[in-house]
Amino acid sequence: MLYYLSHLNNVFGPLRLFEYVTFRAGGAAFTAMLLAMLLGPLTVRLLKKVDTIAPGHVKNPEDEADRNNVPCMGGILIVFAVVVASLLWNKPFCQISITLLTAMLLFATLGFADDFLKIAGNNNKGLPGRLKLIGQFIIAGVAVWHLDQLPETGGFMRELLVPFYKYPVLVAPWVMVVAVIVIVAVSNAVNLTDGKDGLAAGCVIFCALTYAAFAYLCGHKIFAGYLNIPFIPEVSEAVVFSAAIAGACIGFLWHNCYPASMFMGDTGSLALGGVIGLIAVLVRQELLFLLVGGVFVMEMISVIIQVCSFKLTGKRVFLCTPIHHHFERKGWTHTQIVVRFWILAGIFSLLALSTLKLR
Repeated sequence: MLYYLSHLNNVFGPLRLFEYVTFRAGGAAFTAMLLAMLLGPLTVRLLKKVDTIAPGHVKNPEDEADRNNVPCMGGILIVFAVVVASLLWNKPFCQISITLLTAMLLFATLGFADDFLKIAGNNNKGLPGRLKLIGQFIIAGVAVWHLDQLPETGGFMRELLVPFYKYPVLVAPWVMVVAVIVIVAVSNAVNLTDGKDGLAAGCVIFCALTYAAFAYLCGHKIFAGYLNIPFIPEVSEAVVFSAAIAGACIGFLWHNCYPASMFMGDTGSLALGGVIGLIAVLVRQELLFLLVGGVFVMEMISVIIQVCSFKLTGKRVFLCTPIHHHFERKGWTHTQIVVRFWILAGIFSLLALSTLKLR
């Protein structure tokens, strides 16, 4: 919406800034952060009227007594902040930003249904796992299909790119299936990581900023050509959207840092993971998420290893999964776990960005 102010630069020259994606990205990040910080107390009060933590949500029994009154649908605040910031700072009617926004809202709706059923049913089951997974696949599938239909991105959705190699290793329709699987996997990985105050939100910030950098470079013809990455017109609008996600998560951390006044719940984690996965697909770096989202990958792999080991041998590899609970059982404090995982997330992001020159 604010993009239209750039058309008035002949009246007031500085208004041309609203045309530049970097300026709008900064504006989106600041807007989302401010909304999340200012509306946090109101969100907590409203959620507490209908939303208290479901039994079994807290993994550490020692914490449970102090957290029975902490609302667990705080992801509503993140989604609201991102939506408002995107509507204000993205180019109006841009199909890429509309796709990202719609996908985020749908993932958030799915997560909200899961959280609400946990509260209404006074248990920690929520939506049946199979039903939730089907919903994730449908949302991801429709989003990828829609991107394949757009003239700006349609020529790239069927190309499989791998890190350290400049050319597509495969061009085929079923590559879109891989993209859908990645989106669903990322959505669930973020969901698994949401087990410590500030852990998931902090790691999402690093992922969002990393993919914002990729989106900026993919949307710049000269940089894309120099770095041997796909030039995708209009994908720079994903920079604004990614910046809004980072800003919203920073604002959310103001209320979610230990001890948290609210948790994001599935409402936030499914939405953030789903849209981060979709941005990764959009910039054709979905396989690089193994590095960009290294912390999320660690969390998911630890669960897979634990389940497979227990079913095959009856023994557990870790004391508890996801892996942040393993370190908790090993004696790490809450702050040590969160800060160390944030450090790892930053290292993974820097390594991912360094692959731009290794092609």
